[in-house]
Amino acid sequence: MLQKRLMWIVWPAFLMAGTLEILVFAMVDPRDIQWFGAPAVWSREAIYTVAFFVFWGIAIVSGVLTTLLSMPPSEVND
Repeated sequence: MLQKRLMWIVWPAFLMAGTLEILVFAMVDPRDIQWFGAPAVWSREAIYTVAFFVFWGIAIVSGVLTTLLSMPPSEVND
């Protein structure tokens, strides 16, 4: 059951991370990103990759919290 529940969280999070990546970088060029006032030193591909994993992590945390809050107390306290 844990593997099934994990896939219910990770797969939609993956799809949303891809969607967020498209939406964000359709409006923002990675070369225009400033980090503490200095231009980013990473390549565009590195910025795309890091941003994707950040978006994916945020979506996973959201899914985990939603799943945890939807569980009955008897299942959480086992």
